[in-house]
Formats: sequence, C-alpha cells, structure tokens
Amino acid sequence: MKKLILNTVILSAVLVACNNPKGDKLPTNAINISATADSSNQTNQVKPDITFEEDKHNFGIIKEGDLAEYSFKFKNTGDGDLLIANATASCGCTVPNYPKGIIKPGEEGLIKVKFDSKGKVGVFEKTITITCNTELRETVLTIGGEVIE
Repeated sequence: MKKLILNTVILSAVLVACNNPKGDKLPTNAINISATADSSNQTNQVKPDITFEEDKHNFGIIKEGDLAEYSFKFKNTGDGDLLIANATASCGCTVPNYPKGIIKPGEEGLIKVKFDSKGKVGVFEKTITITCNTELRETVLTIGGEVIE
C-alpha cells in the first residue's frame, strides 16, 4: 500500500513538472502528507472481534437417524463491524447456518449447527470453521457425542 502511494506521488510530481514551463519547484511536503495520512489510518483502525460463550458442544448419546441441533452464541466484542464470510463443516453430515449481515459492536448472534446422525453409529467429533473479518481470520467450533443404534 505504501509503495502504491509513493509511486502515485512520484508519478504526480513528474506529470506536474512536465506541465511546469517555468521550472518552479514542487512543494517539498507532498510526500510527507501522504506518509502522515497513511500512518494515522493504521493507528485509528477499528477492528471487530468474535467471542463465543463456548466453542465446544457435546450432544451426549443420540439415536441413529436423529437430527441433533445446537446454536453457538457469540458476541462482537470488538469496536468495528463484524462480518462472517463463511462457515464450513468438516463433513456433509454437519450443516452450519450463520448470520449473513453485519453484526455491530456489542451485538450478539448465533451459529446454528445441525448434525444428521443417519449412518453415523459410534463416537463422533465434527468441526465447524468460521471465517470472518477479525484479526484471527478463522475460529473453530466443535460438536461431538455418540450415536447408538
């Protein structure tokens, strides 16, 4: 980003100099203004943060064929708008549903997870990866339990 700004400033200076028949000097503060503006943006950036009440859920024992559902509650504990880009499960038997809009600072939301136990007899553990615009781009949630016949 800094290279782009610097290249833009240099190109502008060259173009202005070409259109300056008197040979007047360019203002010496042109580059400093861009550098100052860029650094102030970095220190004043607001960032979202996602905090889950819990990141693991155990369904216990469920019968084969049951559809087990759970909602992971979260809150935007940052000072910027939170946007969840995606939620993917480790297998097709687990389907996550997440809010598609902006979650403002202080607002709460739910990641709803459905697990289809059909043909899944035995102990299971599945993960759901949440991708969002936080500093740590991905958060992993886990569901588990045991399916009996």
